[in-house]
Amino acid sequence: MKQTRMATSPVLTGIHPLDAEGLRLIHAYWRAANYLSVGQIYLLDNPLLKTPLGLEDLKPRLLGHWGTTPGLNLIYAHASRVIKRRELDAIYIMGPGHGGPAGVANAYLEGTYSERYPDVTMDEAGLRKLFRQFSFPGGIPSHNAPETPGSIHEGGELGYALVHAYGAAFDNPDLTVFCIIGDGEAETGPLAASWHSNKFVNPARDGVVLPILHLNGYKIANPTVLARIPENELIELMEGYGHRPVIVSGDDPMKVHQQMAAALEWCLDEIARIKRGSDHERPVWPMIILRTPKGWTGPKTVDGVQVEGTFRAHQVPVTDFESEPGHLKILEDWMRSYHPEELFDASGKLVNELAQLAPRGDRRLSANPHANGGELLKDLRLPDFREYAVTVTRPGTTLGEATRVLGTYLRDVVKNNPDNFRIMGPDETVSNRLGAVLEATNRAWDAEVVPGDDHLGPDGRVMEVLSEHMCEGWLEGYLLTGRHGLFDCYEAFIHIIDSMFNQHAKWLKVTRTIPWRRPIASLNYLLSSHVWRQD
Repeated sequence: MKQTRMATSPVLTGIHPLDAEGLRLIHAYWRAANYLSVGQIYLLDNPLLKTPLGLEDLKPRLLGHWGTTPGLNLIYAHASRVIKRRELDAIYIMGPGHGGPAGVANAYLEGTYSERYPDVTMDEAGLRKLFRQFSFPGGIPSHNAPETPGSIHEGGELGYALVHAYGAAFDNPDLTVFCIIGDGEAETGPLAASWHSNKFVNPARDGVVLPILHLNGYKIANPTVLARIPENELIELMEGYGHRPVIVSGDDPMKVHQQMAAALEWCLDEIARIKRGSDHERPVWPMIILRTPKGWTGPKTVDGVQVEGTFRAHQVPVTDFESEPGHLKILEDWMRSYHPEELFDASGKLVNELAQLAPRGDRRLSANPHANGGELLKDLRLPDFREYAVTVTRPGTTLGEATRVLGTYLRDVVKNNPDNFRIMGPDETVSNRLGAVLEATNRAWDAEVVPGDDHLGPDGRVMEVLSEHMCEGWLEGYLLTGRHGLFDCYEAFIHIIDSMFNQHAKWLKVTRTIPWRRPIASLNYLLSSHVWRQD
């Protein structure tokens, strides 16, 4: 495939895809998600603020992350709008998974949360339970954990959002994955390498990942690198990775709503054009760079110190309610600024005009079966392993290599399962004596091919890249959305992904206690060059 052409990024300021009513409704929906998010972090009782807030209404221990949450809620609301308008089959990956209140809030607004957890009803009692359980003993975690409908990525350990997204998209030609990358996560090594995943996507047989790089400027206590470099340098960086970025930026919600709506429409038009096309050049995939304040719509200052738009908004922006009585008014004014009386009726139910905005059924981001991959899992068609046995006529006279024989078996597994089995590895398939699989397939490759290259092609089932993190993440995303695979690696190097594997194992452990989570396929490793040897 030829090298790609670059193109100028669009300027979408001045384009207004939302009419006045559409703008009013999506803003109200965003306010509802923000209100539910704040309530989860703070409230033990009084979920509709029917009486003035008192200390007895607050949780005794506050834990959560507000800073990223309003941006996540904005993306979710706008993604849902285009899903409904275009009848998209889509899931989301929340890289800043510490913004767990957003995942829970939106699953609740869509009705999925109450379907999965019938005791969390769509009324005042349900809101009270929704708020009380968050990051509370006997409740739910503060991250976008397995308990959250629609999540396949907890996001506690940063760096893996993009590889999980691409793993989900492989062999899912009709799937769109909205992948949100926080600017803190963008500083990690695995994420920096993950941008190259677009060189392994086949537009004809794979789905689409739409990266949304969310720049709110700060980590826990420091600014982020990508938020502080000049914008032209940031755009050139993303273009160098093979993307065509569009900028959405501001702190005026009404203007940002219009920009975000326009950006998504443009990106999805570009994606549709790429999917339709027969161009023999590697596509320039669109992406969005979203720049909004950290802790947007939260308290602007506390005790005369700026909070909104700073690192101070990262977790719980206002605390110390017993020692600082004035802080209670700051929290109440903040929550009332969303006008909950306009969003929920007297019984606590989301008002009908907002409830009608979400997609229906499995089109909801929180209900898509791809985010509960066991619902889509199909058994592999496996050949009889006995047919691959090495014949030994007399002891000590037969030469054979276990992995070379396994390669012939895997070759036939690939033949029998052309769209739900892949092999991942860091450039070691032939080195590990599995080369027979290349009799049935190529190595996946959508970048330039030159004379002398061996078994490269956009339709390959073998995925090789010199990053164990990418191999592991691709395979995890592939498995979590209902498929099968194998990761082969030298034992000396597999420890690079120890922590990554631990996160996956923890996810699986928790899912076994959640009745609606369906089991997924096993994570299979083939380790070679054992112990100290790397030859």
